[in-house]
Amino acid sequence: MSRPVPRLRIDAPPAAAGNAIEVLDYHTAGEPFRIVVSGYPELAGTTILERRRSALQQHDHLRKMLMWEPRGHADMYGGILVPPDHDEAQVGVLFMHNEGYSTMCGHGTIALATALVESGAIAPTGTATPIGIDAPCGLVRAVAHVHDNELAAAHASGRTPRVHEVTFENVPSFAAALDVAIEVPGYGSLTVDVGYGGAFYALIDAAQLGIEMRAENAAAIAAAGRAITDAGRAALRIGGALATALGVAHPEEEDLSFLYGTIISGPPEDATHHSRNLCLFAEGEVDRSPTGSGVSARLAVLHARGEVQTDQEIAIESILGRESVFRGRVVRSEEWAGRSAVIPEVRGSAHMTGSARFVLDENDPIGRGFLVAR
Repeated sequence: MSRPVPRLRIDAPPAAAGNAIEVLDYHTAGEPFRIVVSGYPELAGTTILERRRSALQQHDHLRKMLMWEPRGHADMYGGILVPPDHDEAQVGVLFMHNEGYSTMCGHGTIALATALVESGAIAPTGTATPIGIDAPCGLVRAVAHVHDNELAAAHASGRTPRVHEVTFENVPSFAAALDVAIEVPGYGSLTVDVGYGGAFYALIDAAQLGIEMRAENAAAIAAAGRAITDAGRAALRIGGALATALGVAHPEEEDLSFLYGTIISGPPEDATHHSRNLCLFAEGEVDRSPTGSGVSARLAVLHARGEVQTDQEIAIESILGRESVFRGRVVRSEEWAGRSAVIPEVRGSAHMTGSARFVLDENDPIGRGFLVAR
């Protein structure tokens, strides 16, 4: 007869008696999104951008605790819920990652809208529940979609329904620059476009780099993306003609005027899809999803080039291939802040992966967070 296994209690260790942060974990097309549910302090400020500065200046140790090892990793991503600015929004969110706080996140928007309905925080209003989400870049209009039969089954059993898909209309997006020549150490002279979809991205085709868009080449693609981002950021710091040509200047908010990352695109795994891309953002973070803000930026550039028409939906894969897909379309064109812009719509699905209660033992300096250089 087997001997009994000792039974552990999650509330017994001394560290469990300290302050705790509770989270819900989701993934969208393979990219993680850790949502802070409780335990995070109230942020100073009256606007979402002021609260973003407060998070950075006063509570950044909590970002490191939640995003970095040993609780996270160099490619972790998450969100902190805050009061919204806009009357149309039910919630505001600060997106966080390995380096700081981004201005927009499409995969996070999809995961958050899913979690709000699936957790019961927002009651479904039918098969399509509109949810206004206030991000640092502005108001994002999401819709959580639930199948008819799932809604009926959830109602009959008294549980919350599963969300099968989320669509969101992003903030006005635009082609900031086309065909800009930039010298990238180790890669020579490259030609990039710059698109804005809530954040600014350098966009380049993998063919210029001589690298095939295959999962086994992810490390080489990521290295190229980091080099391009570094070169672009260096040019913006120095100023001059190249900085002007890159067009990384938000027409309304200086806090949004920075190069967030690089998107490298190439042929899809599934021939019925438009393309496949890998996004490098923040401090060399590799997005496992096709990147919602990046898809928005690509749609703006493709539309400006006449390669995608209004209301033409395209499917874009991530480096993971045909199973990791966002679909996007240009809903309409409009003049915004003195320039031509488009309103993109992106759709995708998110799934819950777990929940956790994180604590920091006061005697554990390593537990405050660390990253291993790569």
